[in-house]
Order: sequence, then C-alpha cells, then structure tokens
Amino acid sequence: MTASGTCGYGTEYGELVDIQRLGAIVSKGTTLVPWDGNPQPRITETPCGVLNSIGLQNIGVDALIREKAPVWAKWRVPVIVNIAGETIDEYVQVARRLDGTPGVSALEVNIGCPNIRAGGCEFGVLPDSAATVTKKVKQATSLPVIVKLTPNTGDIVAVAVAVERAGADAISLINTLKGMVIDIKCSRPLLGGVSGGLSGPAVKPVALYMVYRVAGSVDIPVIGCGGIASTGDALEFLMAGASAVQVGTACLSNPEAPIEVLEGIEAFMKEKGIREVNQLIGSARR
Repeated sequence: MTASGTCGYGTEYGELVDIQRLGAIVSKGTTLVPWDGNPQPRITETPCGVLNSIGLQNIGVDALIREKAPVWAKWRVPVIVNIAGETIDEYVQVARRLDGTPGVSALEVNIGCPNIRAGGCEFGVLPDSAATVTKKVKQATSLPVIVKLTPNTGDIVAVAVAVERAGADAISLINTLKGMVIDIKCSRPLLGGVSGGLSGPAVKPVALYMVYRVAGSVDIPVIGCGGIASTGDALEFLMAGASAVQVGTACLSNPEAPIEVLEGIEAFMKEKGIREVNQLIGSARR
C-alpha cells in the first residue's frame, strides 16, 4: 500500500506509476470541512528522514466524494480513505458521509489528531479515547475500519488491544514521531507549525519494534508502516507479524518505491521457494 499523505489522492501518483498493481492506495487525511493546514514552511529534511508539519491540509469530505471518488470507482486498486477530526463527532460525520460511496473500500482512522475537547491530547495516546473513537466510527459505517496508531504514547500495546476490543477490523502503525528543528540563523523553530512528524528510515527501528509487539498482542491484521523504503525493510515488517505494509516517505523521492518493494518481495519468495506470503508473516516470531 501507499501510506497516507505521501501520494495525495492517488490521482496525482497514478500519472507516474502503475498504481493498479498495488494492494491499495491510502488517501491523504480527510476532514469534515476543508483544512488550510499549517503555516509555511511545512517540511524539512533531517538525517535519515523528513519532518513535516502539513497540518492535514485537504479539500474536505464533500469535495472528495464529489471529485475523487468517481475516479476511484473506475480503478481496480482499492482506495482506503484516511479520516481525521478534532472531535469524535467530526470523525463520525466523515465516516457517515463516506459510507456506501462508490470508490471507497475502507477507512483508516487517524487517531493521532489532537482532541480539542481534551486539551489537545491526541486521541490515540490513551486506550479509552482511542477505543471511543473506534467504536463510534464503527457504528457510523459499514466499511472496514483500520485504526492508525500513534507512537506518541506510553503503551502502544494497550491502545492496540483497546481499539481491537472496540471493533477495529485492522490496525496500521506507526504514524509519525513528534520532533522539531531549530533554525540557528534565526533562533526560532524552522517549521511554521513549530513541531512536526518525523518519518523515513530514521523511524524504522521504532516502527518495527512496535509492529512486533502489537502483532503479538492482537488477533486482527496489522499493517506495518514507518521507514519502509526497500524490499528488505518490507520483509522485516512481514516477518515481525505485519499482514501488509505501507510505503510512505520513500515515495517522495522515488515514486516507483512501492512497485519496487512489491517486485522485490515476489523475487524473494521465488528465490526461497515460498508459495504463499502467509508463510512470511510472523516468521520471525516462531
């Protein structure tokens, strides 16, 4: 899969690569109303990664249904819509609007958003709030619900178990790690939003460890994400217990990365005489 926020709505990405070969496209975060996002500058490179403070700029769910979904409905590759909100009601309203929309195959719930009614604490930091969002979204839609976990919590396993019990159909992890950069020439934060989300190779060991722990603690499928840029990276996540993987930051510099990873997995399986990808999943746990 492609990771949310790294390939737009897939329509832009489709002009560069054959997206129909992929397992799924995950769209950028979508909210109830259009969001302008954070002030510029919004992105900067860091050692072995990228720090972004986009602020979920998007066209809003109604425009997505009107402009993007009809295009997706003609594709073979399924599209998963990442949804976000500042209140539980916003998540619910977005889920309801997308329910039954041709071209939308599933929802990925971004619980790394700040809960404005809880002092800005991320929904995914605490098991109770993560479970509440999951339960309410499940009640609002017939679509499969994937919950994307934030690493910015003290106990990601507890959060994973809570969203599973609340009805999540699958879990994806990890979202970005919080970080910042200081512009020493100006003596101020470089990003307009002050802090941002760290992604890319720098976060891979953290993401891999969290996937390993969560996959051993839940019975629903786990989707690995975080620093996957090569076949070897993807294989590590599968062996750790992920049933699928998402390629994100690597797409920004190499749009062919997801296809190269896919072809690499196929070549590895052929070389090793592996007939089913399920033989790889969790093999490092046995």
